[in-house]
Amino acid sequence: MQAPVFEIKHNSLEDGPGIRSVVFFKGCPLNCAWCQNPEGKNSVSELWWEKETCISDGSCIEECPENAISFDFPHFIDRELCTNCFLCVDVCPSSSLKVSGSSMSVDEVISKIIPYKTYFETSGGGVTLSGGEATLYMKFISQLLQELKHAGIDTLLQTSGYFDLEAFEDFILPYTDIIYYDIKIMDPLQHKEWCGLDNEVILSNFTRLHARSLTQHFKLLPRTPLITNITDTEENISSIASFYKSLSITRTTLLPNNPLWLQKLGCLGISGDHIMNDEVGLIYPAGKQEVIRNQFNGFGIDVDFG
Repeated sequence: MQAPVFEIKHNSLEDGPGIRSVVFFKGCPLNCAWCQNPEGKNSVSELWWEKETCISDGSCIEECPENAISFDFPHFIDRELCTNCFLCVDVCPSSSLKVSGSSMSVDEVISKIIPYKTYFETSGGGVTLSGGEATLYMKFISQLLQELKHAGIDTLLQTSGYFDLEAFEDFILPYTDIIYYDIKIMDPLQHKEWCGLDNEVILSNFTRLHARSLTQHFKLLPRTPLITNITDTEENISSIASFYKSLSITRTTLLPNNPLWLQKLGCLGISGDHIMNDEVGLIYPAGKQEVIRNQFNGFGIDVDFG
């Protein structure tokens, strides 16, 4: 059994408690305009080009059988012509051309994680499954989580919440200690506009999982990315806070936009024209963070910033 993985990051302090290894899976049912990991949207391996490290020697151009590479192209690679044969990667002298994503087995993933177990134990950390959307690969994730629990390793899942709940409860929930669950936009039409799908499944799954978390072993922690003029509007924040209050939820995490993801778009040959305000390209202002914290506090909800 295998699944597409685009990165395994070790010694992370940002993806859960303690020191963690993070496994990033490719593929996502949503298409959020501000995705922090755009290389995780597509479930197949992709060609990745880093302009900053390219020495422009032209060997990749000569190697490409489809004539899909040229300095005359806006993003160096014509993605419609490219067949992802990756022959160019083999001849790139500066490694500015890379393959984003590879198929890995559970055993391969475990072998890359186990050497870090001591760090998990001493720091109260563990392994985080992220993406993309890891729940696209229910049976793979189930086997991986069971192996991690057998090794005594804490497990955390980051999810968009867009999955089949019955399968989730069978394959994933019994082996997951913590769930980081994204609640982005409450209005279903706006959610579809900015994320590609409406949020009916997401909100229903969250409500039902929250009820289970009150009596079962796992922790469910809601999170909201703060994207200027999209998710951080007064109306949206108030709607999210009201939704939490109706469920007696008293704590949430906010994720201020970090524009580093915009650089990744160019590496994948994406223009970024779908971003509709210039402020998205800026570090999220601390003053605005406090305004939103106060909004949540007004509903009796404490806020952490991720």
